Amino acid sequence: MQKNTITVYLLLLALGLTGFHLNAAERPNVIIILVDDMGFSDIGAYGGEIKTPHIDALAQRGVRFSQFYNASRCCPTRATLMTGLHPHLTGIGHMTTSPQSKKVIDKKAFPNYQGHLNKNCATLTEMLRPAGYSTYLAGKWHLGQSEKLLWPLQRGFDKFYGNLAGSTRFFSPDTDKREGRGIYSGNEAVLKVKSTTDKPYYTTDAFTDYGIKFIEEGDNEKPFFLYLAYTAPHWPHQAHKEDIDKYRGKYKTGWDQLRQQRFKQQKELGLFDEKDKLSPRDAKVPAWSSIKPDKVDELDLRMAVYAAMIDRVDQNIGKLISALKKRSVFDNTLILFMSDNGACAEGPTLGRGNIFDINKRNLETNNNYGAAWANASSTPFRLYKHYTHEGGSATPFIMHWPKGIKSQSNWYRDSAQLIDVVPTLLEVCGVKYPETYQGHELHPLRGISLAPSFSAKPLMRTKPMFSEHENNAFMIDGSWKLVGKGVATPQGPDIEKWELYNLKDDRTELKNLAQTENQRLKEMADSWHAWSLEDKVYPKPSGKKKKRKN
Repeated sequence: MQKNTITVYLLLLALGLTGFHLNAAERPNVIIILVDDMGFSDIGAYGGEIKTPHIDALAQRGVRFSQFYNASRCCPTRATLMTGLHPHLTGIGHMTTSPQSKKVIDKKAFPNYQGHLNKNCATLTEMLRPAGYSTYLAGKWHLGQSEKLLWPLQRGFDKFYGNLAGSTRFFSPDTDKREGRGIYSGNEAVLKVKSTTDKPYYTTDAFTDYGIKFIEEGDNEKPFFLYLAYTAPHWPHQAHKEDIDKYRGKYKTGWDQLRQQRFKQQKELGLFDEKDKLSPRDAKVPAWSSIKPDKVDELDLRMAVYAAMIDRVDQNIGKLISALKKRSVFDNTLILFMSDNGACAEGPTLGRGNIFDINKRNLETNNNYGAAWANASSTPFRLYKHYTHEGGSATPFIMHWPKGIKSQSNWYRDSAQLIDVVPTLLEVCGVKYPETYQGHELHPLRGISLAPSFSAKPLMRTKPMFSEHENNAFMIDGSWKLVGKGVATPQGPDIEKWELYNLKDDRTELKNLAQTENQRLKEMADSWHAWSLEDKVYPKPSGKKKKRKN
């Protein structure tokens, strides 16, 4: 043990790496737990009624952020999470490109929108592995699938089990070969999945069990990094019957009451205070009182399935924690928990897909609960995934590390963003960010370390935070938020679409101050435009793309 410790330490010195006041033997293991399409209020720690005791315990004994921002969509968030760069700098300015896609991007003209990670970024694992970390991915990749060169093992992971594309079936992913949505082990497709439990195969269970397997089979002398990227609760909404039964009938009072209930709980938790207001029900969502009695049972079931998926995630996190404690590594494992974007309102307002027939439901490829329930998941915010308003870009964010984080009873109020995760992990793992990787110059990191939050100290952020996805954008400078739907057009920013909010007084973005604070808006809009050029939002391709010739 001592010999290996000295070897690693000498390696760190040779690489010019710096530490978080830790010697090589004390470097933490790291686990990033990323859920998919979960709303801000869905877990208990953030006001939800869904049973998430294991996630809640991490929040209660670690640090929980009240204001943390994702990139508003699946793969842009993953690009930033893995690189510490805004997604446009990584080549994923919009979405990834599937092998079957007939849409073609001019990669020379728009390298920032090529649809996979480029060579001017290094993944977190490409930085951690040379420093002595074992690196594992269990779950969703979604950072390039059109050729094997873009897959996890070729981007710094030692082991991989999961799906390459943006979604997959939960019970029968091997029957879904569309766009690589099946399951892969390493570089090989899994032709017939096998359950890792005494129940039918379910991806949430399998991803957890493979993550645990990777850790248990790894080198005990080395720290590990596990990226546990659940597809839940992304559509298709599918869950174990026993989990659904826990929630059946609980949602027959409807989304209006649920939003009120969750907001009341959020205030009791101290997440919001009395001055904060619940956003109005989405205009396209009908009042629950208008729902016909014969529709109530279906809508209750849709939300019950969704709740069951999150419940199952929590059960599996409990299983992971037990495995870490059994190996006596829990206390020195830094666990991060977050969602990739806000609640998903895709599809018809009241949901889509067959929901009552279990066999059909478990083969559906796009079952979801619709904007009506997504609006409740977003409580107290408005809007959803795709958008940069709070409902689309704000996520629960929890960090837990018994050896390194002081348990905090209060919410951590400084705002933070995905770009801050990589600087944080490099600091605590004793790794210096490289200027080049494999002969390619890397873009400098854009974020700051969140390590001060471990002891409830302020972050002392000196620069604003920025975001853009699918023409939607924001800039946050202190308490002020500039935000717009469809504002970042391919032709340039449409200043008329900008909105302005003071989040200190109006976290739910109800009072647009664009007219009364016109000078501030113009100054912030200019700053956002300067950032958009520096971080390669522009040039931006038009929505119309060339089709690949057959």
